[in-house]
Amino acid sequence: MNNNALSTKKQAKDNYIYTKKINYQKIVTIFVFSIIPIALLLLFTYTPVANMFYYSITNWNGYSKSKEIIGLKNYIQIFTNPDYFRVFPVSLYYLIGSFIQIALALYFATVLSVTKTKGKNFFKGVIFFPYLINGVAIGFIFMNFLKPGGVLDSMLHLVGLSDLITKWLGNVKVINWSLTGVSIWRYMGFNMVIFIGAIQSISSEVYEAAEIDGANRWQQFKYIILPSIKRIVQLNLLLSVNGALSVFEIPYVMTNGGNGSKTFVIQTVETAFKHQRVGLASAMAVVLFIIVLIVAGIQRMFFDEKGDSRI
Repeated sequence: MNNNALSTKKQAKDNYIYTKKINYQKIVTIFVFSIIPIALLLLFTYTPVANMFYYSITNWNGYSKSKEIIGLKNYIQIFTNPDYFRVFPVSLYYLIGSFIQIALALYFATVLSVTKTKGKNFFKGVIFFPYLINGVAIGFIFMNFLKPGGVLDSMLHLVGLSDLITKWLGNVKVINWSLTGVSIWRYMGFNMVIFIGAIQSISSEVYEAAEIDGANRWQQFKYIILPSIKRIVQLNLLLSVNGALSVFEIPYVMTNGGNGSKTFVIQTVETAFKHQRVGLASAMAVVLFIIVLIVAGIQRMFFDEKGDSRI
């Protein structure tokens, strides 16, 4: 009896030592495999962000060794000088465009996933293809497309809509809508592909049961598809709105921010590299960063259901 008790005690001790050794090996393995990505994250993400906050309280010009700390003077200048916030209304065009972009992407994703459309893979490729093109190339393409006497003017003339022809990139009332349309064309395919992946994850049995109950396509979309991909819609909307607040590539290439198309990011870049006021530009970047966080928080509050904290 005593021998059995000793044997059991020894076995329990061996199991404890073995379990402890296994747990130690797991911790070491996790640490070894995580240290490199964490180091890269700290080096290329958090360190630049920390430097940006530091530069925002200095008057650094971008190349001198001395950085005089001036406190919140850069932030005061941003909020007291109307020239810096005058460009923010331009973001409203892209904000409206982001909702149009999501709606179109969701429509095409639903049509190409649920309905039996011939050549659906071809249409998926056609819609997604603009996202693969470099933004600079897209800018030059649409500069020729929208120029006076260009492709768009020729098409409108052929269909008898010559009265609609205007200076698409020269008319202050139209230019931002033109640039917003280009952005929608470029990014809609990306949103569509994400929606298609989410829609295809819904079981086909759900659609079959809905059809047996007499649900039409709109009812299937409203009561099956939309609730099932709600979180994906939220994610895409968040990315689109954040992109609308930080538009740079398309308006910079096509108009260089002229004719009332300058965005806050273009203003920030010009402040840093054209006027050599990196400290002030860093403060502007911090302000944009905070605005994005606020918008993300509002979206989270709007979409989250009571008691549901999932992303």
